[in-house]
Amino acid sequence: MVGKIVPKNKTKGVDFCGVDKYYYIVRSDLTCYMRSTNFNKGENLEIFSLHPACRDGDHYLAHKDDLFYIIKGNSYRRVKNMNTDEDSVVYTLHPNCQGGDHYLSAWDNFYIIYQDRSVYRRTKNMNKDEDSEEFPLHPNCKNGLYYFGVADYYYFVKPHDEWGIQYVRSTNFNADKDSQIFSFHPSVINFLPGGVGITMGVSCGEWTCIKTISNDSETPVQWQNKITKKIGYEKVNMCSIEHNWKVSVTVSAETGGLSSVIAKSQFAFSTEYGGSSVNTNKETWSEATEIEETINATVQPHKKIFIWTFQIGMGKVPILHCRDMRILDNSNPPTDVPLPPAEN
Repeated sequence: MVGKIVPKNKTKGVDFCGVDKYYYIVRSDLTCYMRSTNFNKGENLEIFSLHPACRDGDHYLAHKDDLFYIIKGNSYRRVKNMNTDEDSVVYTLHPNCQGGDHYLSAWDNFYIIYQDRSVYRRTKNMNKDEDSEEFPLHPNCKNGLYYFGVADYYYFVKPHDEWGIQYVRSTNFNADKDSQIFSFHPSVINFLPGGVGITMGVSCGEWTCIKTISNDSETPVQWQNKITKKIGYEKVNMCSIEHNWKVSVTVSAETGGLSSVIAKSQFAFSTEYGGSSVNTNKETWSEATEIEETINATVQPHKKIFIWTFQIGMGKVPILHCRDMRILDNSNPPTDVPLPPAEN
């Protein structure tokens, strides 16, 4: 099974936008955003903290005036900087501009994509709906997972196909004019929701047997001893995803380590997007370490007992060693998942 990127309509606070020479990926669920000068080449990847007032938006876009627009419900917040909330002001969305599936800015205009109706609306002002007009959305442009604009181009992230995750650049959503297709650099994919499921492999939890105890005698044996098990986060197995990122100090301080927050997020996604639908927040996310635990067990004559621990990882790489331990009298691993389900 191969992971997929989580589309915008399945995850709140995640979006793309762009202005001038920069492209942005907003991960409000991680309380930060990525800035890049080239998604295809993975150039100048910097990650900044999202100001609390700029989090949990329904949509994010940026305009030629170097201002960012954060839409929540039927209003939007305009800010100079999403890291500082500088020069913020709030406006009401015009009724004709409400309820869009995607919002972007390009060619000095704002664009609102209505995928169900296969149309997009162009307007000069989302508060006043000035000089507005609607156009049919070309069939090749209507199934984007995310949409964004930069300067005189529109972009959208394509649904997955045999070539993986790609994005399209075009000059006309109505005619699919002058379109070009680009692949995402792996370092950019790692920041996308579900991305590490593509680069590292889908997540999977499993029980691992760490000790087998046999009794070959004719009488029951009371076994008491210390065993060593590992708990915690295998940071070294995740840190490679950050090797091309420049992460601000505030992001590291807020998240306690960005890679661990990305891992938690990935585990929470459904299996469709390379996750396991589990919540790991209450597990030990400090650096993985070995601990000793005393075990008391009765082993029946000519029987064995098996001691199991649970771990969850990506692909074949272990990421998190969980606290749960089970003692069974057969060699078949437990069938349950000792983690609570993730909230949808």
